[in-house]
Amino acid sequence: MDLALARELSQEAETKIVLFVMDGLGGLPHPETGRTELEAAWTPHLDRLAKESICGLTVPVATGVTPGSGPGHLALFGYDPLVYNIGRGVLEAAGIDFDLQPTDVAARGNFCTIDGDGVITDRRAGRISSERCEELVAGLREISLGDGVQALVEPVREHRFVLVLRGEALSDEVTDTDPQKVGVKAPASRGVTEDGEATAALVNKWVSEAQAYLVDKAPANMLILRGFAKRPDWPQMADVFRMRPAAVAHYPMYRGLAKLVGMEALAVGPTLEDSFAVVRENWDRFDYFFVHYKHTDAAGEDGDYERKMEKIEEVDAAIVTLVEMEPDVLMVASDHSTPAAMAAHSWHTVPFMLRSKWARADDCGYFNERRLALGSLGTFPAKEAMPLAMAHAGRLRKYGA
Repeated sequence: MDLALARELSQEAETKIVLFVMDGLGGLPHPETGRTELEAAWTPHLDRLAKESICGLTVPVATGVTPGSGPGHLALFGYDPLVYNIGRGVLEAAGIDFDLQPTDVAARGNFCTIDGDGVITDRRAGRISSERCEELVAGLREISLGDGVQALVEPVREHRFVLVLRGEALSDEVTDTDPQKVGVKAPASRGVTEDGEATAALVNKWVSEAQAYLVDKAPANMLILRGFAKRPDWPQMADVFRMRPAAVAHYPMYRGLAKLVGMEALAVGPTLEDSFAVVRENWDRFDYFFVHYKHTDAAGEDGDYERKMEKIEEVDAAIVTLVEMEPDVLMVASDHSTPAAMAAHSWHTVPFMLRSKWARADDCGYFNERRLALGSLGTFPAKEAMPLAMAHAGRLRKYGA
């Protein structure tokens, strides 16, 4: 369903939809046990929920395509990620409430570690503390580009920061300096188009001065940039889907993404209990809640199979609280797979289940990749999750006579 059709068919209703996203949930079998993290975890509550749900696996973008977090979430929100895509910089900036101007170009930054030859050995600089990030950003703010262009730098969380270039005639048609892997040097930025060449030169000038400043700041002795973008003007969920949407997300990037599609990003603490408490406190104010859980993805990216399994079990122990709120539609989903075996996002299909009183519960029975593949939904595009939820919530009118 495209957004034009959604706008035509959507109707208001006294129903609640909850989308609970376990980031990076999908996995691959452990070489010794043959079980994925989700298959190995003890998940009696998620399994019970699966017995009452329709189940399947989603494809975030397209078969064989490894999605970033932005496209993976946009698809779940009902936005075709091949139509609505945005660089990570805007998402991070929006997530920290940075006031992006129409001509600004934003990039997501990581402090990273390089060896004596300039080769990246850790893309996250050992996940330095947020306090250390603030200290380093204070020094980066002293870099001047001149020529009427400002380099604005803001800390985000741990090793992450935002770089915003502000000036006239700036372009976001530039390449990243983040190779998104270790064992290589950070490449220089270059213009994708002729318009981007001048901006790429400014990026490289800033990175060069930043490297000189960071040279003795190990483990954060270098930085990498990705996701250069300008703020988009997208259709808003309230207009398209005729509902009041809220985001319950602790990490700035996901708050930013939700805000770009018109969700109100609610203040929330770092724990699952914090998230579910915020949902309960705001239950009467909103029709749709997007609740985000990051730790499954972080463990997968670190290649930590055991920790990812533990984080899944943490969700299982807490999910009862969300079920007890009795949303009319509860979806448990993910934006992409992050197998610990790969220590990275992957192209593999993604776990999904939907519980509703109107659902024809299938025989899946267990919430893991192997059993979900047998569910009645089969393997389907993640962008279809939203119209599926809307239908089960009584929020779509009949199409045609």
